[in-house]
Amino acid sequence: MGKEGIRYAAKVDLEKPPTEQTCLHNRWHPDIPSTATIKNNEVVKIECIDWTGGQIKNNDSADDIKNVDLTRVHYLTGPFDIETAEPGDVLVLEIQDVQPLQEQPWGFTGIFAKENGGGFLDDLFPKPAKAIWDFEGIFCSSRHIPGVRFPGLIHPGILGCAPSASLLETWNKRESELVSNCKHLDHEVAKLPEPRNVHATTASADLKEKIGKEGARTIPGRPEHGGNCDIKNLSRGSKVYLPVHVSGAKFSVGDLHFSQGDGEISFCGAIEMAGVITIKFSVMKDGMKNLDMKSPIFVPGPVEPQFGPGRYIYFEGFSVDELGKQYYMDATVAYRQSCLRVFEWLRRFGYNDYQIYLLLSCAPIQGHIAGIVDIPNACTTLGLPIDIFDFDVSVEAKVEKRDLGSCAFASE
Repeated sequence: MGKEGIRYAAKVDLEKPPTEQTCLHNRWHPDIPSTATIKNNEVVKIECIDWTGGQIKNNDSADDIKNVDLTRVHYLTGPFDIETAEPGDVLVLEIQDVQPLQEQPWGFTGIFAKENGGGFLDDLFPKPAKAIWDFEGIFCSSRHIPGVRFPGLIHPGILGCAPSASLLETWNKRESELVSNCKHLDHEVAKLPEPRNVHATTASADLKEKIGKEGARTIPGRPEHGGNCDIKNLSRGSKVYLPVHVSGAKFSVGDLHFSQGDGEISFCGAIEMAGVITIKFSVMKDGMKNLDMKSPIFVPGPVEPQFGPGRYIYFEGFSVDELGKQYYMDATVAYRQSCLRVFEWLRRFGYNDYQIYLLLSCAPIQGHIAGIVDIPNACTTLGLPIDIFDFDVSVEAKVEKRDLGSCAFASE
């Protein structure tokens, strides 16, 4: 780092459409042209737009959530060539800082309709809704969920290196097979390549057409490269170890979050934001072989909101659903029940269910598998930090129902 400070490897323009910005792309493909080169052992800053490319606005209507175009997402910054990185190496990232862009000190949390992804509880929440969050230093608060203020654990939702051509073929094959095998289900199970609205940095028309036919969607994380993992503790001070599959690594980052709860239970459940991330890059030669690595590894940093002993309420869930049906060791059913227990708890204080769904998605809740050994019931817990509220929601609190407003809804 010279006297001029940390170098920006890429900057974005919030006033310019994402499709006109040559440092962005929205598919995974090895042929997407790189936008810049980063040296081995270099620290750089990288700016990112929000994952929707600015489709969601700071207002009191969720029509933008209802009308969002998901063929465009996620918009990632990159890909970056990392000097000396070759297939079989491991790209080591040290996340030194993540901050909102100064010109956009707010973020959003959304509930999408079921046909647009919905989320963990989409069968219970058919209406699009959203909350806008204002940032004040490390804290956030929302006019749509009053009575709540908490520090953010700021982190990137997506980090990944480009797949090789053979790996991309593997992804498309196994996800196509899943779609074929699950036609009997009443919902979408995977996002296959989508030719519409492909953006790929400086790719020519012919290359964009190829990427549209072959490129993997950024919606899911994948075991061989990470991608959209939405891990809330992958924050400042964390180290991330990513497998390299192509020459130069072709690293990309995006989907920055101001805060998120374990599980991000709504499809757009984190506090989504535009921001800047500071990363130190280094290359571990032959790292995949030496670490016997098949999936990314990360070591969490020292930064995390601290609420102190006894400042959480933990709600248990088991593999028995709300209708009384027994499942065998089903942790998904159990975690759903842990969530529903919190809904019952917070309704008593005046929040509506949509506000609670939004809050559980983005607040720093702690989700755990408590037991996965005692047949037939897996046991999960959800820890709700009580200090994020400006009134008492503890177990022995006197319950007083308040007027706590409403989140933003889409027009009928």
